[in-house]
Amino acid sequence: QVQLVESGGGLVQAGGSLRLSCAISGRILSINTVAWYRRASGKERESVVIYTNSGSPTYADSVKGRFTISRDNAKRMVYLQMDNLKSEDTAVYYCMIRNDWTMYWGQGTQVTVSS
Repeated sequence: QVQLVESGGGLVQAGGSLRLSCAISGRILSINTVAWYRRASGKERESVVIYTNSGSPTYADSVKGRFTISRDNAKRMVYLQMDNLKSEDTAVYYCMIRNDWTMYWGQGTQVTVSS
C-alpha cells in the first residue's frame, strides 16, 4: 500500500522559511508526477507546484521565486522549500504523486504564517 507522509509544517513569522518533506512508502511503479497542493481555510485546494518527468516544475504565480520543489528518488522523498513566506501562504499543504494509473495523496501538514 502506497503512503505519503508530509512533515515540516509549523508556525513561522512572515519573511521566514520552512522546508516541507514528503516521504513515500510502499510499492509504486513509474511515478511520472510529483506535486504540492494547499488548501487554505474556506478555500478550494490549489496547486502550488507540479513537477512532471517531462519538464521543469510549474509553479503557481503566487509562489514563483519563493518556493522550490525537489525530489530525491533514492530516498523516495519530495521536498518543498518555502522562503519569504507570507500570511497568505497559510494553509494545509499536501503532497501528491501519480503514475499512469493512480494518484496518491498525503494527509497534509499545516503551515501557519504570522504577520
